[in-house]
Amino acid sequence: MTIRAALIQLNASDDPEANLGETLRLCEEAARGGARWLLTPEATNCVSASRGRQRALLRAEGEDPTLAALRGLAAERGVWLTIGSLALAEGGRLANRSFVVDPEGGVAARYDKLHMFDVALGGGEEFRESDAYDPGDRAVLAEVEGVPVGLSICYDLRFPALYRAYARGGARVLAVPSAFTVPTGRAHWEVLLRARAIENGAWVLAPAQCGTHAAREGRERRSWGHSLAVDPWGAVVADGGEAPGVAFVDVDPAASAQARRRVPSLEHDRAWSGP
Repeated sequence: MTIRAALIQLNASDDPEANLGETLRLCEEAARGGARWLLTPEATNCVSASRGRQRALLRAEGEDPTLAALRGLAAERGVWLTIGSLALAEGGRLANRSFVVDPEGGVAARYDKLHMFDVALGGGEEFRESDAYDPGDRAVLAEVEGVPVGLSICYDLRFPALYRAYARGGARVLAVPSAFTVPTGRAHWEVLLRARAIENGAWVLAPAQCGTHAAREGRERRSWGHSLAVDPWGAVVADGGEAPGVAFVDVDPAASAQARRRVPSLEHDRAWSGP
């Protein structure tokens, strides 16, 4: 049985209220298009390079208006919803947290981003996520309509052992919501997503932020876009392009089993010693 999924591509700013309106609009469009599973990107509620603005605007999970509104939408529309991540204020620090919301509006799973994006890309692009965010310490295997889904966020994509563990745990789908930078997106985004799909015989669903993110405080940043759906054989079956919008994909979990029968590498994993 296939699941019609929708990748929601956003161009979020540092204004959570404005972002919520656009997110709800695109989610409604996806639901009207027949999607039973909606996926939004990393930082759905706020994209900001200003730690001061983040600390002034962000709320704890129980007080976050974006989470409350999206849970309401899931219940009203009777759909599954993977909120790629929300930036949340937790105990004086920030959390980058993904949610799986069921068709009754309940939170079925939570995942905090494991790997912090601390990089200097050159040309003035430098990121120090760990300065403000606490990393998670737990991989989370969720279920959507009975299909096991491995949760991850953006920079996690560069750590293949996480996805291997998910595949060995039964995941048929790997969720990779992101806000990839333009230089890394151009060079690495598609090839890494296709690699994770091929290595593990799994669907990869990767909703993304796109474009230049408007900022009332701090510098503007740009995201690559190109939300992608990749099938378990490594073919790109949906591409969201460079503008906000919705990309639909029909996910057939049986395709994962078929790919794993054709190349049974999960059965061939071996322990080794060294180096």
